[in-house]
Amino acid sequence: MSKRDELIAKYAADLKDKLGVNADMDLLTKVTIGCGPSIYNADAAMVSGSDASELATVKNNFLIKKLGLKDSPELDKGIEIVMEQYGKSNRNKYRAVVYYLLTKHFKKESVY
Repeated sequence: MSKRDELIAKYAADLKDKLGVNADMDLLTKVTIGCGPSIYNADAAMVSGSDASELATVKNNFLIKKLGLKDSPELDKGIEIVMEQYGKSNRNKYRAVVYYLLTKHFKKESVY
């Protein structure tokens, strides 16, 4: 099993254990691949839900550039919903899981 496959399995377990979500493995795999090498860097692989600049990066680089959404208050609201869903107290929010949840939230699976 490759390192990427191990991480994808870990993300799927995180979705199941913390959110009770059965991951669409095909979509989760594509989202994870889309994250690129950042998933192998301990710091870059995580999203800080309390860091405004980190959330702005998620909004600009993922929602607007990758998913092609228009900048609006809905994007901030979507990020907030996903952070709440993942658990505000949960300090380990995997970037791939956050992106997966945002893709599902905005119904943009077709991008992948």
